[in-house]
Amino acid sequence: MTANRNLLFGVAVTALIAGLGGYGLARWSPPEPMVEAAKAEPAAHAADALTLSTDAIRGVGIVVEPVAAGGLSGEILAQAIVAASPTGQAVLTARAAGAVTQIYKRLGDPVRAGEALALVESRDAAQFAADRSAAAARAAQAARNLAREKSLYDQRVSPRADYENAQAEAATAQAEATRAANAASAAGVAANGRGVIVASPIAGRVTAAPAVLGAFVQPETELFRVADSRRIQIEAAIGNVDAQRVAAGDRAVIEAGDGVTVAGKVRAVTPTLDAETRQATAVIEPIGGSFRPGQSLRVRILPRTAAISEGIVVPEDAVQSIEGRDMAFVRTPTGFVATPVTIGARSGSRVEITSGLKPGQSVATHNAFRLKAELAKGSGDEAEGH
Repeated sequence: MTANRNLLFGVAVTALIAGLGGYGLARWSPPEPMVEAAKAEPAAHAADALTLSTDAIRGVGIVVEPVAAGGLSGEILAQAIVAASPTGQAVLTARAAGAVTQIYKRLGDPVRAGEALALVESRDAAQFAADRSAAAARAAQAARNLAREKSLYDQRVSPRADYENAQAEAATAQAEATRAANAASAAGVAANGRGVIVASPIAGRVTAAPAVLGAFVQPETELFRVADSRRIQIEAAIGNVDAQRVAAGDRAVIEAGDGVTVAGKVRAVTPTLDAETRQATAVIEPIGGSFRPGQSLRVRILPRTAAISEGIVVPEDAVQSIEGRDMAFVRTPTGFVATPVTIGARSGSRVEITSGLKPGQSVATHNAFRLKAELAKGSGDEAEGH
């Protein structure tokens, strides 16, 4: 009986050792070729990929721009200038002739809406103030006469005609008082009645200040110019043929310099051509960005009536030659990946991509050569490692 038990125990131990040995062989056996190939495929793609954070991309000045379908024939390139909108600039004058006695603001100073910039002493201002006071006194006297006549009429002491005359006189006097008060307010008469206040109707900064202390000025003399840099518009000059293709609501891309682009929208197009330049003006409203009046720009207008082609247009800087191949760096969640592209037509520092990119992707444009250098550096490091 004991021998049988020992025999069974030996068989069990042998089976256990055999199982453990098989498991170990399975763990140490070389991987199958299919598994090895699957691991090698991502490594091949990783050679063209760069890992960069958003802060790093911004730090080296790389600009990323989304791409959309539309060939070179669908774009209208135009030179443009930043101009103040009609509500973004104000020319300030004295509303009455007189001498400039106080100047409160200088060139470049910030200004609030309604804030005084200067004071002009004027005899006209004194006349406005006197007319206002006299008219107000007459209106008050007429109102008292009306109250007295109403009381007499209610007591049946005076006839109705006297009461009605008093009503007419009171209305006339009140109208004259209102007119005089409005005239004084429009002129900006100071509280002491000696001068007129030159105030800004908008908030912004002083962009011109020709006012001189002590100078005698007329009502039409410009004393200050105030502009609000937030209220601007882009005015692009386009030819007659292109002007017929552009309409309000068309999309535009504003090239702000250093490769930075800002989206915009066409607000209007002038129906006539300028007598000197023989060009129409497309007024574009930027969507974001920071611009200064007088700044020169270039814009790309994308008319909705243009035939959409399969080609994608990007700046020439977006295409880099790497090992004899044209490549574009496509933005990924972790950085960029170098993607082979096929180039079509070129025009005005723009190039059409016929294959390799898809609408909706974003590519590096300005300073894309830095990515090329970084990619080459990475390839050199790998070669040294091998």
